[in-house]
Amino acid sequence: MTPDGTNPHPEHHYTHGESRNTRREARELALRMLFQLDLGKQPTDEVIEAALGQSRLEGANRQYSEELVRGTLEHQAEIDGRITALTPDWTPDRQAAVDRNILRLAAYELLYRPDAPVAAVVNEAVELAKKYSTADSGRFVNGVLGALARHPRGADESVDESATGSAAKSAAKSDEGTDAVI
Repeated sequence: MTPDGTNPHPEHHYTHGESRNTRREARELALRMLFQLDLGKQPTDEVIEAALGQSRLEGANRQYSEELVRGTLEHQAEIDGRITALTPDWTPDRQAAVDRNILRLAAYELLYRPDAPVAAVVNEAVELAKKYSTADSGRFVNGVLGALARHPRGADESVDESATGSAAKSAAKSDEGTDAVI
């Protein structure tokens, strides 16, 4: 969904009664909020309240989405440090805004949410990157999160340049002068 509530992928129709209340939607909503907070510099509580007010999420997944946003923001400095250690040539400030927020969100889950299955977190982050950024971004996100998942407590090992180098360059270029629609 775009911020105005339209479906950018009309081939994905939801029929009446079909569930749209999943962890996947919770993560996607959290990404949209993080992206808005990152670029819009709006107050956190206002963004969360507005996004949840427009969301169809209910119960535990609604709460999970908010927890993802607040947790990511609370630990953002450490998360950015971990991402920088893995990708010293592509620090968060050089990454496409969408990719940066996907990495932050997934890194928060990998580092601070032991209840989140690693494979699901990585796979859904890659899918979000492909959906909202580029195919190269999907590879970049996969490489960074794969390294983070292998060394969740901070081994000083950067991601292999072949896994992220050209993808990061392409993703950074795709964000120059444009705003992605989340």
